[in-house]
Amino acid sequence: MKLIKTGQKQWPNRHETFTETIKDLYIVANESNLDALEGYKDTTKGLQNLVRQAIQSNTSIRTVGAGWSWTKIATVKDGIMIDTMQLNSLMYISPQGVVPAYQGDVKKLVFAQCGNGIWELNDALRKKNLSLKTCGASNGQTIVGAMSTGAHGSTIDIGGVQDYVVGLHIIVSPDRHIYVERKSAPVVSTLLMQKLETELVQDDDLFNAALVSFGSFGIIHGVMMETEDLFLLETNMQRIPYTAPLKNAMQTLDISALNLPGGIERPFHFSVTINPYDLQNGAHVYAHYKRPYRKDYLKAKHNSAGIGPGDDAACFIGKLSDAAPALVPTIVNLFLSNRLKPFTGKTGTLGEIFDNTDIRGKGLSTALGIPLNMVNRVIDILLELNRTSGPFTGLFSFRFIRKSNATMAFTHFPEFTCIFEMDGAYSERAKLFYSAVWNKLEAENIPFTFHWGKVTELNPALVAKMYGGNVGAWIAARKSVLDADNLKVFSNPLLKEWGLEV
Repeated sequence: MKLIKTGQKQWPNRHETFTETIKDLYIVANESNLDALEGYKDTTKGLQNLVRQAIQSNTSIRTVGAGWSWTKIATVKDGIMIDTMQLNSLMYISPQGVVPAYQGDVKKLVFAQCGNGIWELNDALRKKNLSLKTCGASNGQTIVGAMSTGAHGSTIDIGGVQDYVVGLHIIVSPDRHIYVERKSAPVVSTLLMQKLETELVQDDDLFNAALVSFGSFGIIHGVMMETEDLFLLETNMQRIPYTAPLKNAMQTLDISALNLPGGIERPFHFSVTINPYDLQNGAHVYAHYKRPYRKDYLKAKHNSAGIGPGDDAACFIGKLSDAAPALVPTIVNLFLSNRLKPFTGKTGTLGEIFDNTDIRGKGLSTALGIPLNMVNRVIDILLELNRTSGPFTGLFSFRFIRKSNATMAFTHFPEFTCIFEMDGAYSERAKLFYSAVWNKLEAENIPFTFHWGKVTELNPALVAKMYGGNVGAWIAARKSVLDADNLKVFSNPLLKEWGLEV
């Protein structure tokens, strides 16, 4: 394994909303003279050696991908950070690599090393006429970074990134690395485990806990994913009055009364963005439909402001400057006038529609999961607080996703979760507005969870309230694979702050 010690003592996240003080940043890469499998195994040994050194020097370590998170989830104060972006091998599985009982299509199984970016996977899979099942609203994250924070996906009925992962290769100590999958849904064969020179562990509880684990179960070196045939998305955005038909659709996902471009066809992606300063002209409603792939489609283009059909507000809202309260409505409306323009029939692959890989300005974003039946009450709260505790220099967005089986996924409400996001200009006023919203939700006993990778205000009591017995199950699963030394190595201050370090 190639290893570069950069000597870097400060690490900023991609959004430049914080800078962490660290001991060093290591950049790791596969050896170029080895093939994918041999290089992968060599890197496994190299990463184990870094864990050994961390134990010997009493130093915590954290792997980091694209640095996309607003929270310090991938950092460790005064510790070692390992940049994994160069670890981007990709391996396809032969029929001999799976057990006879596997119910899926082996041709669509892909084993991805941890540093693979979502954008890299989109490009590589397309050459095989394959596609990821879903991604976030952007594709600037690495696959493990998106999975480990419970990134919430871009489609209603599939789930988040973690929900199409079926196997995890985890380095848990200097002397042990394991491949974990569900016992109830076995995939890999003994032959494949022998090739990876790893230990197979089939355990539903451990697997579900490790899916969303923030780098604290060890170094997730590789993930086995189920992909699907390459497809197109036909995308649309229109203004629809925020009245009974839209309110009902947001609480039931029954879109039959909305007169969407696809009629009563259930969209692949359905989301609603509300500009609180222009709601009289309707909400911005996105409906994207899945279509068979064909070669002769006209690829969707960005609009005149450089915004693509799959860009969410967090992708561009950072260029919105904060303003004096009296000017906020005018500033927001002027800023959005050429950025949120209705469109119909823009077509592209998943990777082309959700194609943002960059940060545009220093924005602030929080995302909360709530039950479907609370959606419109929450909107009422947001609009009222914007009048009394605002004005908020930004937008309110809502999208919908199927429940995840990951133990600590924030998208865990029965059947479906509504994710509402508050994306705005970076400011202390925005942070105060976030707190006002969270406090109001608690005061009204509205259940909610936080996106682990966005701005949060968590403590042990609140985490316990949000996740109940899942907290104890997650901690028990972590302790089942990490001894005392490795529990310390793979910890960080945020884990302790959340009450997940015991």
